[in-house]
Amino acid sequence: MHPNALTRRSFLRQTGVNVGRIALGSLLLGATPLLRADSGGLLAPKKPHFAPKAKRVIHLFMAGAPSHLDLFDHKPELAKLEGKPLPESVIGGQRFAFIRSDAAVMGPRFAFKQHGQSGASLAEVLPHTASVADDLCIIRSLKTDQFNHAPAQIFLNTGFAQPGRPSIGSWALYGLGSDTQELPAYVVMSTGAGISGGSANWSSGFMPTVLSGVRFRNQGDPILDTSNPTGVDVALQKDTIDLVGGMNRERLALMGDPEIATRIAQYEMAFKLQTSAPDLMDLKGESKETLELYGCDPDKPSFNRACLLARRMIERGVRFINIYHEGWDAHSDLVGNHKGKCGETDQGAAALVKDLKRRGLLDDTLVIWGGEFGRTPMVESNSALGRSMGRDHHPHAFTMWMAGGGVKPGITFGATDDLGYQVVQDPVHVHDLQATILHLLGFDHERLTYHTAGRDFRLTDVHGHVVKGILA
Repeated sequence: MHPNALTRRSFLRQTGVNVGRIALGSLLLGATPLLRADSGGLLAPKKPHFAPKAKRVIHLFMAGAPSHLDLFDHKPELAKLEGKPLPESVIGGQRFAFIRSDAAVMGPRFAFKQHGQSGASLAEVLPHTASVADDLCIIRSLKTDQFNHAPAQIFLNTGFAQPGRPSIGSWALYGLGSDTQELPAYVVMSTGAGISGGSANWSSGFMPTVLSGVRFRNQGDPILDTSNPTGVDVALQKDTIDLVGGMNRERLALMGDPEIATRIAQYEMAFKLQTSAPDLMDLKGESKETLELYGCDPDKPSFNRACLLARRMIERGVRFINIYHEGWDAHSDLVGNHKGKCGETDQGAAALVKDLKRRGLLDDTLVIWGGEFGRTPMVESNSALGRSMGRDHHPHAFTMWMAGGGVKPGITFGATDDLGYQVVQDPVHVHDLQATILHLLGFDHERLTYHTAGRDFRLTDVHGHVVKGILA
């Protein structure tokens, strides 16, 4: 193009601001929901395809992958085979991340017991979870395509193993909008040392960034850059936001860039968060009984405290919440690792289910617990790496549980073989899980699409089936 040539947009801008705005507005009106007068923006409340069972989601993500064999899927046969390699007919030439295929079998490390009227079989290190067994839908037949942490975490959250796709929370906001004007509609908390997949797990990908998850910190200001500097009072802050917002709106009307709309929304939300976030994070108003139920110190960061905050968030209209608790990657000392991690998370997760139920919130709140894959029936011992009595990554079978939000309570769905190696009944692929979550939120996963790069994208790509056997 000649350096002096006019683009169509430049021509419209230079031949009259009003003409340019009318022309651009008409072009962009159908191109982006942010500019549609009848939509109120991407975060305006919207109706799903059909009546939803769940209005909100709390996803308790156990990053690092808990062992299904030692917590939820008891396999006595492994104890009989301990110290021996699995038959080649079972392995089938499969390669593993850190062990050889002929590694010795390791039996279950904890005792199991049945609980509740449902008779759910749970390990002894989950006593609080056992107390809500009849509220849980335990899915023992999950499987994934990924066997390393970062791609598996991103795959479970976005339907794609590489960064760049929208997360489940972003799809939920895109389809349903927000129920709150005072807090972010999609909140992310982390109660461990780090997440392998990083922010790609809660990114909005190719969607406008207003649909991304907002990270809340455990200490200090829950969100960075929302506190006023010395000498700036509320009135001055509001005047500044109004001035910047007005300028951004003029630019939005001229350019039609969705990211400008995101910037406007984020400035306004940050201003509101200066009052709403401290109120949310202040747990001193919670009763002693509630704090004891969760087993949390109101001033000390922990997974249990994050679960209580999650309950407070959904009461305030937050649509989607991720709580990541890292550190389940038990390549060595599985007993010590899982005792520790269960001790950190068991009470909070169970308390969340109990608290939601007694407040009448569980029926339309979907709670999800689980990691990105399972662990091998074989032991991992590597003296060079200082590892012993652990388990390797296992994508072929793992367990998650769900509660509330339209799933059947008190059931165990699916099954693995006698060694916990392969799914043999009612397989649930990660894409099936995603399709089911969207279904519970009121969406046909094949119809909830976003057009970009010349085609329609969806969370489940070209895969996925709703798991009808777990629907209430």
